[in-house]
Amino acid sequence: MKEGHLRWDSLGEYLAIAVSFEHLAETTGNKKALLLGKSLNKAIERLLENRKSPGRRVNQLDNRASTFYIALYWAEFMALEDETFSKIAIELKDNRTQIVTELKLCQGKPVDVGGYYQFDDKKVNTAMRPSPTFNKILDKFYNSI
Repeated sequence: MKEGHLRWDSLGEYLAIAVSFEHLAETTGNKKALLLGKSLNKAIERLLENRKSPGRRVNQLDNRASTFYIALYWAEFMALEDETFSKIAIELKDNRTQIVTELKLCQGKPVDVGGYYQFDDKKVNTAMRPSPTFNKILDKFYNSI
């Protein structure tokens, strides 16, 4: 990747995850799965309304930044229904400027992911998670659940 700007449309994947949660809720009666699916759909809608999809040029939002915005919006919608998500929603919102800056700073330079079909896990992790602030918040939340 010669410019370190990652641009592909993940909306299909996000929508598939939302539908999967909704299907799980329908088939098992899992209310949390239904909440996750509905909240993700609302987050996708907000992403589109706020025009946070990946841009075409280096130093515009790329896929990593739109993934951050999905996480932020999803956490905010989840927090309205489940206070477990309040802390992460607040931390993501309070650190938004820093996270987006870190996600833009990694662009413009070539990125080596160790291959085309079979990547090097360590190199991909470094390329896909370039924001220490975002990583810290996600890791802390993940380890708390």
